Amino acid sequence: MFLRRAIVAGKRFASTMSQSMTPMEDAMRSKLTEALKPTTLEIHNDSHLHSHHKAMQGVTSKETHFRVIITSEAFKSKMQPARHRMIYSLLKDEMAREGGIHALQLKTRTLEEEEKLKQREAVEQ
Repeated sequence: MFLRRAIVAGKRFASTMSQSMTPMEDAMRSKLTEALKPTTLEIHNDSHLHSHHKAMQGVTSKETHFRVIITSEAFKSKMQPARHRMIYSLLKDEMAREGGIHALQLKTRTLEEEEKLKQREAVEQ
């Protein structure tokens, strides 16, 4: 945590600013939410499952492998590759950054597709 002091109108205030433990996930959530207005957004950090892989040797980031489940009307009338390209475009900086996103698994749905999935799961139970 950082402590910042400010003098406002002759008075001294101390404010605490905390640094996030998940900056990559936070950036992903912010960009996806702002651009796609999802009704469902799940971001799972699976980095710990891959930290022993040879490609991850020497990488200090704990946020490299993600699984994202997102439902948005922005995907309506778009095929899966187009939906994925939309997300890759939004997260291009996070993917290009050293120690950034190394792997991204996506499940993209429209609201209608999500409803059909829920109905199917309800029937199977």
